[in-house]
Amino acid sequence: MQAPIAKKIEKKLEKHGDIRIDNYYWLNERENPEVIKYLEEENKYTESILKSTEEFQAKLFEEMKSRIKEDDSSVPYKLNGYWYLTEFQKGKEYPIHKRRKDTLDNKDEILFDVNLMAEGHVYYNLGGISVSPDNTLCSFGVDNVSRRIYTIQIKDLKTGQLLDDKIENTTGGSVWSADNETLFYTRKDDTLRAYQIWKHKLGTSSSDDVLVFEEKDDTFSVYIYKSKSRDYIIIGSSSTVSDEYRFIPSNEPDTEFKIFQKRERDLEYSIEHFGDKFYIQTNKDDAFNFKLMKTSINTTEQNNWTEVIPHREEVFIEGFEIFKNYLVVEERTNGLIQMNIKAWNNSQDYYLPFSEETYTAGSGTNPDFDTDILRYGYTSLTTPTSVIDFDMKNQTSEVKKEQIVLGDFNKENYTSERIWAEARDGEKVAISLVHHKDTKLSKDTPLLLYAYGSYGYTIEPNFSSVRLSLLDRGFVYAIAHIRGGQYLGREWYEDGKMLDKKNTFFDYIDVAKHLINIKYTSSAHLYGMGGSAGGLLMGAVINYEPTLFNGIVAQVPFVDVVTTMLDDTIPLTTGEYDEWGNPNDKEYYFYMKEYSPYDNVEEKAYPNLYISTGLHDSQVQYWEPAKWVAKLRELKTDDNILLLDTNMDTGHGGASGRFESLKEDAKEDAFLFMLEGITK
Repeated sequence: MQAPIAKKIEKKLEKHGDIRIDNYYWLNERENPEVIKYLEEENKYTESILKSTEEFQAKLFEEMKSRIKEDDSSVPYKLNGYWYLTEFQKGKEYPIHKRRKDTLDNKDEILFDVNLMAEGHVYYNLGGISVSPDNTLCSFGVDNVSRRIYTIQIKDLKTGQLLDDKIENTTGGSVWSADNETLFYTRKDDTLRAYQIWKHKLGTSSSDDVLVFEEKDDTFSVYIYKSKSRDYIIIGSSSTVSDEYRFIPSNEPDTEFKIFQKRERDLEYSIEHFGDKFYIQTNKDDAFNFKLMKTSINTTEQNNWTEVIPHREEVFIEGFEIFKNYLVVEERTNGLIQMNIKAWNNSQDYYLPFSEETYTAGSGTNPDFDTDILRYGYTSLTTPTSVIDFDMKNQTSEVKKEQIVLGDFNKENYTSERIWAEARDGEKVAISLVHHKDTKLSKDTPLLLYAYGSYGYTIEPNFSSVRLSLLDRGFVYAIAHIRGGQYLGREWYEDGKMLDKKNTFFDYIDVAKHLINIKYTSSAHLYGMGGSAGGLLMGAVINYEPTLFNGIVAQVPFVDVVTTMLDDTIPLTTGEYDEWGNPNDKEYYFYMKEYSPYDNVEEKAYPNLYISTGLHDSQVQYWEPAKWVAKLRELKTDDNILLLDTNMDTGHGGASGRFESLKEDAKEDAFLFMLEGITK
């Protein structure tokens, strides 16, 4: 089958006296039958190229699925007199949400069987579960399109019936006031930006709901939550570089929200309540790695904030958890998470012991102040995820659950390490790697290099049972902890955004070259993978270094940077100005244009490419990868594989079912194995 050729309709795009010609601009017409026809033709072509791998894909899918314990449940946690847990049953795609009153010995009360709710839907996502303070009602959100637009409904937990209340176009989450009849929620605008907080009274029409806050600045998004103490309802409004909070007592839902501290550019902060104080994580006074402060509940402006934990240049504060007797601070030092436990009475101050070379840990579900038990999670590239209850007073721990990996898995069969590569400007970039102990590292070893590198998001070295299919067939899996993430603190992020964005791409390239130089692989066996902003990374890298990789998997890639960032009608664009820059400013326009993957496709050879997207994607619109593939088909000079795989039913997160997404993983793996000549 011949590869589809998209028709060309010239579109001139002019800005700052610069003219760009976009021959595939027309592919953004979602309702145009020709667009759908083109996407379907690309899908058929992808299917034809991967035809020889179909049996292998099916085998990989069953292999991945067979490692997962189908009848499984979460570790219960207690909140307001009930134990809550989530259960999966054999043969079913979706969770069952349950609770038990007072003790775990009591009978199950089914809150939601999502399997029944999802019947008849290709895509179904239930989220935002919120139980009223008196435990009799439960609000929840449903998205059955995959655009991350939810309809909120309310279930009577005594009768099992849904109330007539129905609230459209929300983020899905909602917050109950202490009166059990007032619900606060967040609405989205036409660009899918969360911009309004509304108040709903039980039993009334949503058309009668009251607007309590609207965010006028389109670079900010809003959200609402209840403090851990359950004493306050808090509205947050955040941009990339600034935050602002408002709060009311949760038992006074009709009072006016009070500003905690007015927004200031480059002042970031987050708040939590305990006793007569608010605790604040902030970068105030140039604390780029953040510090912890506190203030009275009556005087919340920043001139009243006092220091609890000072700023440290070598320690990045990721977050904190408050208990009646203890403060737990999550810190990142030299890329690794440390958990510092401090007694309020100063009797104890110590770190949890972690021994692996590369790992990750983090606070779990801890809704109760009045306990000395910290629940946290731990995992590494070779260690399945564990949920651990740690007694902070006695310094003893109990593993409540370790992820069960069925089959012949033995973590002793795998080895992981962390190494460092030198980037072109002298910075050291960490690489976390894992492979089967029998895999010999040489220039002939296949290696998959994953990275993201944006928004300060750190790709953690987590365990994945799905990944075992690669490792057991001789692949090395590596994560490049490049700039743009916060692996080495806030400055690591700042050095990979805005007018320093190219550091992200160059770090990744230099990591790849280092792995080749130390003979862990070679260009003939090196593969790259990244999704969303990590897909931008993939696109930029193959423009800079088209022969460095044998193959690339780009998932829902953000590749048309300039055009998207100039279009403020596209979801999320305006809120991204402090991440990428605003191309309405000439300096940012031309800097973006230098690396934007779509704008820099040239007549040259490119590696083998598997590119995926979702028709209903709300974050990276489907037409970005579609246009990119069309332009690559037109200009590339090689005979390498180029595939566009569009899921016509889903959005940014892919398939919604528990196992359905494994088919996407199996297809990506089959593509990589095909390039390596691995057939079983």
